[in-house]
Amino acid sequence: MSEAVVLLNGELLPLSEARIPVLDRGFIFGDGIYEVIPLYNGKPFRGAQHLARLARSLAAIGIPNPYTESEWLAQIDRVVRANGLADQMVYMQVTRGVARRAHAFPKDVQPTVLIMTNPLVLPPAQAREQGVACVTMEDRRWLNCQIKSVSLLGNVLAAQYAAEHGVTEAIQFRDGYLTEASSSNVWVVRNGRVAAPPKDNLILEGIRYGLMEELCAAMEIPLEARRLSREEVFGADEVLISSATKELLPVVTIDGRTVGDGKPGPVFARLYAGYQAAKAAL
Repeated sequence: MSEAVVLLNGELLPLSEARIPVLDRGFIFGDGIYEVIPLYNGKPFRGAQHLARLARSLAAIGIPNPYTESEWLAQIDRVVRANGLADQMVYMQVTRGVARRAHAFPKDVQPTVLIMTNPLVLPPAQAREQGVACVTMEDRRWLNCQIKSVSLLGNVLAAQYAAEHGVTEAIQFRDGYLTEASSSNVWVVRNGRVAAPPKDNLILEGIRYGLMEELCAAMEIPLEARRLSREEVFGADEVLISSATKELLPVVTIDGRTVGDGKPGPVFARLYAGYQAAKAAL
C-alpha cells in the first residue's frame, strides 16, 4: 500500500515527510480549528455545511480563513486525487501559526493549514442491526463546545472512559441535563417524537444535526430541541447517536440498563434509510 499524501501549507508531500515547527501554536496551545468531511465515491457529503462550520469556528477564535469555500474544495480535491480512494475521511486543520510562545495572539503570523485523508471506515452492520452500548459521565469540558477546536482533551478523556468500559460512546450530562457524547450528537425518541439538546455553546452542532432536522421534516417525524434530563434519556423508547464516522447508530443499553425494548427501533430504521438515501443522491 502506497504512503498517504497530505497537503501542508499548499504543498503535496508524503505523510512521513510532513513537518510542523514545535512553536506552532496548535502544538503548544491547541490554538487551532479542525473539520472532518466524509467522501463517498470521491464526493464530499454535506461539504458546504462542513466548510461553513469551519469558517464559524475560525471566526470565533480570530483566525483568518485561509481559503474561500471553492478554494477549500479545490485543495481537498488535490489531496483526494493524490490518495485515490473512493470513500475517504478528509481531515482539515488550521492553526494560528508559528510564533514565540506567549499566550496572547501574536501579530502578523501565517496560519498553518493541513489537509490529510484516511480511508472511511463505517461501523459494521452488526452495530446497526443489534445496537450499541454506552455509558454516562459528567460533562467537565469548557463552555465553548460549539467551537470545533483541536483542544480535545476533554473529549479524549470521555472516549477513553467509554473504551475502558468496553462500549461505543460516553454520553455526557452537565448539571443533570444531556449535552452530547465524546464525539457524537445524541437523540432521544419517545412516542415517535425525536428530541435533542439545543444548538448552544454546550454542544458541537454536528453536521448530521441539520441532516436529522431535514430527514425528520421530510418524514413528518416531530423533532424538538430542548433540555433533556437523565430521566428522559433513560426513559426513552430509542436513543440514537450520530457523527460523520458513525453515521447513525441505535443505542440499546446505557450504563447496563436497557433502552426501550433493547432493540433498534422503528424511528432509527426510518432515519437511517433516509440517511443512506441522502448519500445515494450525491
